[in-house]
Amino acid sequence: MCGIAGQARADGAPVEERLVDRMCAAQEHRGPDQRGVHVEDGVGLGIQRLRIIDLETGDQPVANEDGSVVVVLNGEIYNYAELRQELSRKGHRLATKGDTETIAHLYEEHGVECLARLQGMFAFALWDRRRGRLFLARDRVGKKPLFYSLRDGVLSFASELQALLRDPGVPRETDPAAIDAYLAYGYVPAPGSIFRGVAKLPPAHRLVFEGGALSVERYWRLDYSRKRRSGDVEELHEEIRAGLRKAVARRLTADVPVGAFLSGGIDSSAVVAAMAEQSPRPVKTFSIGFADEAHNELPRARLVAERFATEHHELVVEPDAVAMLPKLVRHYGEPFGDHSALPCFYLAEMAREHVTVALNGDGGDESFAGYQRYSSNLLAARLEALPAGLRRAIGAAASLAGEPSDPRALRSRVRRFAGRLEGGRERRYLNQVNVFGPAERDALYTPELAAQVSPAAADEVMLGPWREASGAELLDQLLEIDANVYLPGDLLAKIDVSTMAYGLEGRSPLLDQELMELAASIPAAQKARGAQRKIALRGALRGWVPDPVLDGRKQGFELPVARWLRGDLAPFAREVLLDQESAGRGWLRPRAVEAMLAEHLAGDADHGRRLWALLALELWAQSPIPAAPQREVAAV
Repeated sequence: MCGIAGQARADGAPVEERLVDRMCAAQEHRGPDQRGVHVEDGVGLGIQRLRIIDLETGDQPVANEDGSVVVVLNGEIYNYAELRQELSRKGHRLATKGDTETIAHLYEEHGVECLARLQGMFAFALWDRRRGRLFLARDRVGKKPLFYSLRDGVLSFASELQALLRDPGVPRETDPAAIDAYLAYGYVPAPGSIFRGVAKLPPAHRLVFEGGALSVERYWRLDYSRKRRSGDVEELHEEIRAGLRKAVARRLTADVPVGAFLSGGIDSSAVVAAMAEQSPRPVKTFSIGFADEAHNELPRARLVAERFATEHHELVVEPDAVAMLPKLVRHYGEPFGDHSALPCFYLAEMAREHVTVALNGDGGDESFAGYQRYSSNLLAARLEALPAGLRRAIGAAASLAGEPSDPRALRSRVRRFAGRLEGGRERRYLNQVNVFGPAERDALYTPELAAQVSPAAADEVMLGPWREASGAELLDQLLEIDANVYLPGDLLAKIDVSTMAYGLEGRSPLLDQELMELAASIPAAQKARGAQRKIALRGALRGWVPDPVLDGRKQGFELPVARWLRGDLAPFAREVLLDQESAGRGWLRPRAVEAMLAEHLAGDADHGRRLWALLALELWAQSPIPAAPQREVAAV
């Protein structure tokens, strides 16, 4: 993996090489092995490279034979070997042994439609000198990020926001709509960013900047409407196993050490199982645990490590949130409220001491229906047959019961479920994934901020994809929405930022295009039914992955945030959130924030997730990032 950056000018004026160099320097952690800059009239391209494949001849930027097409790539093209053979047969002369060069020559053959031939995780920039065209693209599910800003005929882009901000022409005005979306979801969804005038290129989209005109188009969409026949279940299981093995094999290609994150859950265990089959040496696995046994998955991870005889590494941590939160803010560049980002940083740091590439289990829940919320929504849909008055009464009774302090307790889950019975399916799911619902945000905002936002805009982040969903079944619609919104906005951003902070490449076999298309084709009832989830995947792994893993409760990187915010983290949270500077910002009502802190501290409610999101927002606002002059941003 790498970090890319650059600029294109519609007027054809030279791009300052020092500017591109500064943008690269701001993301040197992404690729500490090589910096390359290409500048000519109208364009500048830069790269910070982490050498993974073709260590000797693969440095970037890379060009075609006459230098008229130049490319910088962040990521990996997994089918590059096949593409190289095909291009060579067509007469292209390849000067390297790596994957980046294939993009330049494939573009010569197919233009912007070359994306249909690429399998991998990528964000790249390609300059076509003959057409005066800058071509940017992002992979199908959004594993690799890309920010850009267009103003006055100048387009600047970078892998990370803080690199883009090295361009002094990029605006730094905080967008109130982005604050609203962030507090709704815990991240700023694409195509928006925390700054007005800065955008994220969405997953599966390409951008063309030519003649001063910019166009952004979608080039791929996962289709849930085409279903395989509900035939032989064992045949389906064999297809899943074969797809998993193929996806893992593609991601084992590297000229550097490769390992795997092992959480002890189904998805990462499946990846390790397939790696162990195909690796000539013991797989290096990495797990992180916590002193709080209720949030510790190390026993199951050890079980998997023993089953597949891996070279296993563990780290038990009591995360220092006060020390780590500013680091998270610095690397994300914009507010990010998922507290599991914290252990991801510790895990990536440990793994980087041993390997340069780490496979992970991301994407299994979104493809094979692993989240508990899928089951609860299917059940709620069945209860829609109840009279509306009865559903309203159940919801009212649930709200009167009070909010338990432990969000994982059965009573807490039942209360949340009952409270969501009223309303349509779309609103029910929105309420489930929101950090702060519309009414909660309205109570939190000052009149000044409330006047600048529309709750409908944040809702549209989910409702838009819902209207466009290809699946006919409710479950497929939920999976498609999560694959388009939550997966790239939260999970993939988290793994990219945490791994790249330490120069570690993360690869996600379960997000393989062919494997995702297979999963989308499976009838909904074979993925989740009643309280059963991941039915097809569990069946495919039975006898291969240990039963305690397949049958254990889903946990993930859950942290005792609620307990921290009633203990050691409480004074810090109060100091940050009730600071005069925070009040002077004019975004949130101090009394509303203070009341939330008091309720949480007293155990009257669990506001852990919400308070963590507010902390991340305020620490970002206090950082040098939002409105710093260029010389200050350099120190971020």
